[in-house]
Amino acid sequence: MQQLPNSIRPDFSGLWIPLVTPFRDGAVDHHALARLVEGLAPTGIAGFVVCGSTGEAAALAQDEQLAVLTTVARAAPKLPRIMGISGYHLGQTLDWVRRLADSGLAGLLVPAPSYIRPAQAGLLHWFDAIAGAASAPLLVYDIPYRTGVTIELQTLLTLAADPRIVAVKDCGNDARKTRALIADGRLQILAGEDAQLFATLAEGAVGAITASAHLQTVRFVALMRLLGEGRLAQARAEWQRLQPLVEALFAEANPAPLKAALAAQGWMRDELRPPMTPASDASRTRLVQLLDEINRR
Repeated sequence: MQQLPNSIRPDFSGLWIPLVTPFRDGAVDHHALARLVEGLAPTGIAGFVVCGSTGEAAALAQDEQLAVLTTVARAAPKLPRIMGISGYHLGQTLDWVRRLADSGLAGLLVPAPSYIRPAQAGLLHWFDAIAGAASAPLLVYDIPYRTGVTIELQTLLTLAADPRIVAVKDCGNDARKTRALIADGRLQILAGEDAQLFATLAEGAVGAITASAHLQTVRFVALMRLLGEGRLAQARAEWQRLQPLVEALFAEANPAPLKAALAAQGWMRDELRPPMTPASDASRTRLVQLLDEINRR
């Protein structure tokens, strides 16, 4: 398939927030979600990722996911939205992708099918079929510790030749593969592991999908701007301020610590969908202390 000219390929650079999904008494709390989105929208972010892993999408019914997407669109209509897609039944996944056709999405974030662990040829078929059914471009979500299968470098380079597939959220924990994709240049690389944000951007990634940036968002935006401008010393200093917060947010399963921190700031209840459980008291206390320390600097 012919590559589209770079001038008309979509641009997913910048900082994207993979939104949490607030709950109240077991139901999606749309008021809290809208307030959170309205608070994040003017901070300089590129847009939102809706119903990703941070949003507990696996615990949301499809109608709930559509309602979440509608709330985000209404709360920040000028910012683009990427929708997380996951599953392992190809036919059902294609039906869902087609159902989203009129949702005004900038892109679809698509991992390998979970549990199945297909061969690389099966992965190529999976992404090709979804791209063919989609009305928005695909971002490949390379996250083998959730799906159970590694998307190999050659597979990603093959996908790069498809103009419908434009970016990778890089959670592969393979620096060699990351460097090779950046050097190839056909796919935009977005840092997906919060702890590796600085290193991945310094290597040449163009953006990030960063759950930690729900908090101290302006600082994360500034960090990315400094790196983009090549101001490494200033960027390193900013990252050193943020790094303890990032570590604390992932000391327990995401998004439990993040929701605890957001609840402590009054954005939402500290509530998750089972089998997810709230963060420990120790994590909650540590996060409040860290946020106080960062705010005093």
